[in-house]
Amino acid sequence: MVSSLTDRLGLWFGSVGELGLFGWRAIEESFHPPLEFRETIRQLVQIGWRSGPLVLVSGFAFGIVLALQTGSSMSRFGAQAMIPEAVSLGLFRDVGPLITGLLISGRVGAGIGAELAGMRVTEQIDALESLAVDSFKYLVVTRIVACVIALPILTLMLNYSGVLGGLVSEMIEYHVSVHAFLGNAFGPMGWSDYIPPTLKTVVFGFIIGTVSCFLGYTATQGAVGVGRASTRSVVLSSLLMILSEVILVKIILFWWP
Repeated sequence: MVSSLTDRLGLWFGSVGELGLFGWRAIEESFHPPLEFRETIRQLVQIGWRSGPLVLVSGFAFGIVLALQTGSSMSRFGAQAMIPEAVSLGLFRDVGPLITGLLISGRVGAGIGAELAGMRVTEQIDALESLAVDSFKYLVVTRIVACVIALPILTLMLNYSGVLGGLVSEMIEYHVSVHAFLGNAFGPMGWSDYIPPTLKTVVFGFIIGTVSCFLGYTATQGAVGVGRASTRSVVLSSLLMILSEVILVKIILFWWP
């Protein structure tokens, strides 16, 4: 039993090391020519543009829920005027980036993992390499770069959509004017509430792209491996994002208290 546990730990640490080397290689290759601009743009459309409706609708709904929940608590103390500030700060600082990362992990991460795993088990990647195409740069680097670029943009879309949802909720519930809501929502916020939380989604994008591409690019065992890569991409990238959120929040609060 001890030997079996040791073997599993060895395999686990080996997989972590391979994932780290995979991500580092992707960073290096992203700065070396040739740069696959056309494929990167295509992946940006797939990852970013087609995720837009999901992000906007989810952000709008979450903004309504957040306004209703904070309004229910603050109305007991006569602090309805602080609801817009609570909605905007909650979305921009913490909730918005993490929700966006989890949404994109579920939609894009599973797709990347399944797509690359399917190409691996059907030997399409081997066919690309036989044609002197750098499969790693063409398939992996382009997807990781697209995730890194798309996540901050999608995060801003979700944040502002959430504020709009909070505005609609407040107009219906408390008959607040648009000018008063927006003034209370964005008045207390500074650049430290916008830039650092949005930039941390670059890390989320890198995690989603790297984990999904790694699990898909190294998939085995045929159709079973495709399903496993798809499922593990979502689970592992979501877990790593939540863990990195804790670290990034501490770093942001240290530099921008």
